[in-house]
Amino acid sequence: MHDPFLNYLALSILIFVVLVLFYGIIAIHDIPAKIAESRHHPHQDAIHAAGWVSLFTLHVLWPFLWIWAMAYKPDRGWGLGGQKSAETIPAPELKEIADLRHRVSELEGRLGPGGV
Repeated sequence: MHDPFLNYLALSILIFVVLVLFYGIIAIHDIPAKIAESRHHPHQDAIHAAGWVSLFTLHVLWPFLWIWAMAYKPDRGWGLGGQKSAETIPAPELKEIADLRHRVSELEGRLGPGGV
C-alpha cells in the first residue's frame, strides 16, 4: 500500500490519459477543416474557425461542420442539380438536342425576320 513506485506509475498513467484525451479532442475537432481543405471548399476558413468555436462549446457544432464540409465536392460543387455539361450528357440526348435546335431554326426561318 505504501509502494512509491505504484503511486508514481498511477500518476504517470493518469497524466498520459489526460494528455491523450486533450490532444485527441483537439485533433478530432479539426477533421471538418481538413475535409474542407482537401476538397478546396470555398468556406474552409469559416469551417476552421467554427471548429474552434465548437471546441469551446463541447463540440455541439461539430456534426453540422462535418456535414457542411462534406456537402461540397470540387468536381460538381454543391451537387444541387444545375446545368449538365456536355461530358455528362449521353450521346442519344446530344443527338436529340441537336435535332431540336435544327427544328427550331427551321421554324424561325419560316416565320421570317419579324417573328410572329
